[in-house]
Amino acid sequence: MKGRGIRKAMVGMVVSDRMEKTRVVVVQRLVKHPLYQKYIRRRARYKVHDEANSCHRGDRVLIVETRPLSRDKRWRVKEILERAQ
Repeated sequence: MKGRGIRKAMVGMVVSDRMEKTRVVVVQRLVKHPLYQKYIRRRARYKVHDEANSCHRGDRVLIVETRPLSRDKRWRVKEILERAQ
């Protein structure tokens, strides 16, 4: 992958697997409040490309940035870190 630069990567939880080759992944992060110095949980939902339909609800996955694949999809599943019970 010459000349593509550094791709962003995040770890999140699959919350929806109802679409074909697409998963919805929630990524949580902690942000410090500027005034009160308390940590607040922030979350973002990403539509992620999963070519093999291999991950399901409750799985922890590593997602990486990619070229736009559709109107909403700009991420893809790189690996499944932990399967759901």
